Amino acid sequence: MGKISEIKFSVQLDENQLPETIDWETRDGSSKDSEKSSSKSVLIAIWDKKESATLRIDLWTKDMSIDEMKQFYYQSLLSMADTFKKATGEDKITEDLKDYCAHFAEKMGLISQN
Repeated sequence: MGKISEIKFSVQLDENQLPETIDWETRDGSSKDSEKSSSKSVLIAIWDKKESATLRIDLWTKDMSIDEMKQFYYQSLLSMADTFKKATGEDKITEDLKDYCAHFAEKMGLISQN
């Protein structure tokens, strides 16, 4: 049997059920030690094989700033483009996605206009 790795998220909610903290930890199947970290936001996308649909969990803490969220989305979009290229080998559409990411970053004030 192969190695099993585990990712665990713990979300502390306030009285209005809004996330105050998001902590996560990883556990490698070959070790009893885990690495714990805190985060202000998490995006999880899961492909449901049975339904042929994407399930999503999007959480962010109350103290995450708008500027941090803009940066988080920009970096997430770039990462998704890289993953898509790696998974499919589709170079042309990946470049189109990265062009959109640059447009997004420019419109959000994350990079300067040329």
